[in-house]
Amino acid sequence: MNSTYLYGANVHANGIRQHYLRFADSAETSRQPLVLIPGITSPAITWRFVAERLGQHFDTYVLDVRGRGLSSTGPELDYDTDTCADDVIAFIDALGLSNVILAGHSMGARFALRAMSRGAKGIDKLVLIDPPVSGPGRREYPSKLPWYVDSIRDCTRGADIETMRHYCPTWSDEQLRLRAEWLHTCFEPAIVQAFEEFHSVDIHQDFPAIKVPTLLMCAGKGGVIQDEDRAEIRALLPTVRISTAEKAGHMIPWDDFDGFFAAFEDFLGSEL
Repeated sequence: MNSTYLYGANVHANGIRQHYLRFADSAETSRQPLVLIPGITSPAITWRFVAERLGQHFDTYVLDVRGRGLSSTGPELDYDTDTCADDVIAFIDALGLSNVILAGHSMGARFALRAMSRGAKGIDKLVLIDPPVSGPGRREYPSKLPWYVDSIRDCTRGADIETMRHYCPTWSDEQLRLRAEWLHTCFEPAIVQAFEEFHSVDIHQDFPAIKVPTLLMCAGKGGVIQDEDRAEIRALLPTVRISTAEKAGHMIPWDDFDGFFAAFEDFLGSEL
């Protein structure tokens, strides 16, 4: 298969450098833009294997969230949910994108959802991939903070794929190698704040504000979104479409690559 990777680039938006990777079948593509916001410790490059296929169908942009990858980072920046949501809004505006499919995984789904409730423009469809639904007075997020912090510290010192296999035993060598190479770019205070806000920020308040077609993709394994969560979200956003990747845990495309694309069903216009 020919690669759909076009280039990596930076744009100044919301007061910071935002780095992204672009995938499409042509640099002059007329395809619909899709902006993908990765999860808590996933620099854009770690989503390349997914974006390669998305690039066959859409003009695909994968963002390095601030404090990760090649985007701005450091102790002088804010990393709260609202600021990161505003980054998404500013990124889309800075590139002049319209008719956008906005997709986010895990933390990225929370930022995408919050961006919508904070007035994101030019969005055609919203895809929320297994967002943490923890929050004040709610069930805790299944993963624990030391899993993230310890692995980042290992990679900051220098780690190989065997070190990463301890944390992600089901991943392929290629995926582990990428994680070992890039995880050190995840700024620990940014990751800690994002994790803490999984529990202190309730995203359910954002659902009623959504006016565009929305797909909630759930992992069949891993326990992030359970039946009662689906019911609550449907009550808050009756138009939401819910699908499930039955064989996958929270890192859906890592666990079941084909199942991940199948779980989009025909929501994006055609099966992927």
